[in-house]
Amino acid sequence: MEIISKIILPIFIIVIVFYGVKKKINVYDTFLEGAKEGLMTTFSIFPAIIAMIFAINIFLDSHVLNFFLKLISPFIGNISVPVEIIPMALLRPVSGTASLAIMNDIFKSFGPDSFIGRLASILQGCTDTTIYVIALYFGSIKITKIKHALWVGLFADFIGITAAVVLTNLFFS
Repeated sequence: MEIISKIILPIFIIVIVFYGVKKKINVYDTFLEGAKEGLMTTFSIFPAIIAMIFAINIFLDSHVLNFFLKLISPFIGNISVPVEIIPMALLRPVSGTASLAIMNDIFKSFGPDSFIGRLASILQGCTDTTIYVIALYFGSIKITKIKHALWVGLFADFIGITAAVVLTNLFFS
């Protein structure tokens, strides 16, 4: 199996090159055009990524999240949701990397097979990085009217968070 995994990519590239030659396509020039378009896309996306990283850092450094957690912790305890999962649920729509870091901390503190570890895993799979996707993809093609897409995406994230809590309680509590 290890040999197959090492040779699959070169075989795939050779098949593409032979297919392009058979169709009488200048494979090298087409590759260079694609690389140039990829580089241009990277440059057009870069400001949106920088702005989002900046906003996330300001949010985390302001300690607003800690204040919010103290405020809602009495209510969250009543619905059998650990308060430690709330930062992950709040940051998941914004940043996949931040939510993965929080999930990693949960795994270190409680273990991956604990209730909260399983909840974090299911939450990671049931939600998406909505604000990241909108900022990156809509920003790269200059779409400015994002109101409906944002609300639908955030509603889908809310449903995903709710489903994660229900499923975890149903199967692991």
